[in-house]
Order: sequence, then C-alpha cells, then structure tokens
Amino acid sequence: MNTSNTNNNFLSNDAAPSNAVFTGDGKWIDLPISKIENLSADSRRFTFKLPQDDQVTGLITCSALLAKYVTPKGSNVIRPYTPVSDIHKTGEMELVIKHYDNGKFTSHLFGLDVNDTVSFKGPIPKWKWQPNMFRNITLIGGGTGINPLYQLIHHVCVNPQDNTKIKLFYGNKTPQDILLRSELDALAKKYPDQFQVQYYVDQESTQAGLQQNDVLKKGFIGKDDLRSKLPKPEDQTHQIFLCGPPPFMKAYSGEKVSPQDQGQLTGILSELGYSKDQVYKF
Repeated sequence: MNTSNTNNNFLSNDAAPSNAVFTGDGKWIDLPISKIENLSADSRRFTFKLPQDDQVTGLITCSALLAKYVTPKGSNVIRPYTPVSDIHKTGEMELVIKHYDNGKFTSHLFGLDVNDTVSFKGPIPKWKWQPNMFRNITLIGGGTGINPLYQLIHHVCVNPQDNTKIKLFYGNKTPQDILLRSELDALAKKYPDQFQVQYYVDQESTQAGLQQNDVLKKGFIGKDDLRSKLPKPEDQTHQIFLCGPPPFMKAYSGEKVSPQDQGQLTGILSELGYSKDQVYKF
C-alpha cells in the first residue's frame, strides 16, 4: 500500500484520483496477468498489472469492476468482480476467483497464463462507505462472497479515522477452502478490538493446525449463533452486509432482484427480526 498520503486518501472516497485507471467512463481497458497463485483446489489469486506503476485502480469502498471476454462466436461474456487488493495500492490489483464447472468466464480465466490479458471497466459502485457510518457492522459470507466483505474489512481496519467494529461470519466447505484466511487472521491479530472473525466449515480437517478452535467451527452459520452474537434488531447503529452463492443468500437474506434492486428481506435474518434497511446484499 502507498501510505505517503494515507489520510487524504481516506478522506477522498468520492472522486477518482488523478492517477486512476478506471474512472467510470465506460471504456474497456486490457490488463495483463502478472502472477497466478493457487489458493485452494478450485480458487486462484490473479494479479493484474496496471498500465503505469504509479496508478491506482480508481475503486472506492465498496465498488467492483466488470470483466469481459469475447467467445470464438463473437459473444461477450461479462462478470462483476471485486478486487481484494488495497484500493490505494499502486501498479497492480488482485482478484480472488473460484472456478465453477459450468462457469463460462471462470473456465476462460483459468485457461489463461501470465501475460495474457483481461478486459475491465468500472468502477461499479455498490455501498458507498463513509468512516463511522455505524458503530458496528456484521458481515456474513460464503465462499468467494468474501471478496467485497474483505474489501470493506481491510479499508475500515487500516483507516485510523474509522472506529467501526466488525464481526465476520464466514462459511466454507473445508478449512482448506477458506479464502484470504491469512489476510483475515492478520487483521484480526493486528486490530483485535475492532475486528473479530468466526469461520464455519461443513467438513472437519485432519491437517495439523486446522482443527476446530475458538475461531473455527464445524457446521453452518446458525440462527442461534447469529441471535446470540449480533446486536438486536432495535439497534439502529448496526448494519449487516452479506455476500455468497445463491443458495447461501436464499437461506440468510433472499437474493437481490437486480444490481439496483435489493429485493425483499427473507430467510434467517428476516426471521431474527431485522428489516430490509438493516441488511445490504452485495
């Protein structure tokens, strides 16, 4: 992260800086892959090089980019992705992506190599975060749904002016599938009074160091856990953010109707008494 002007960066979350690659002008920009890392059996971290070493993406918290490739038949395949690299980082950006067997874009992306390019445009605004909007926020995620949640967690924690307290409930199939675990654990260790994380896995692991402990539980993110650990629905200083695959969203909040329409709040959070205004679906 470029920290030479950190305080000004955090105060200017509205306008794209002069060294931004993506300015919302609708132009597609090709970025080359500079590094590929395997994170799990079906997930990789892709690092993309920005056109200039002193440039930033131009994203704000919370926002995403659209990625595109053209099929051999000439059809455009477009998907939204949220970079996990710091929004103030210069010279490169990182995406953490899971491969889906029937996923057109992920199948294409996982077939690429270093120096191959991907087209991007944006930013695509999501929730416009401002420091200290809420006293507490709860983040509930599944699988690669961690990406926008991590963007928010990281931005809040590294901003010395933001005192928001964060609880993350993050579910995956196995401990090996927990994406960005080292980054999340590092933030929890460095900011213990601000950020707490609870991992949930469907299956236990026999690998050393991955057994159940205070932050790793077997099972799903249950209603009783949320009821006991979340602020009550009457607390208007608290906001909930979610992101995960469709079955996950259906269980906890109901899916969005469209990027602009959050839809009705259903599922576990509705049953616990929270209102539509208290929950945001990435």
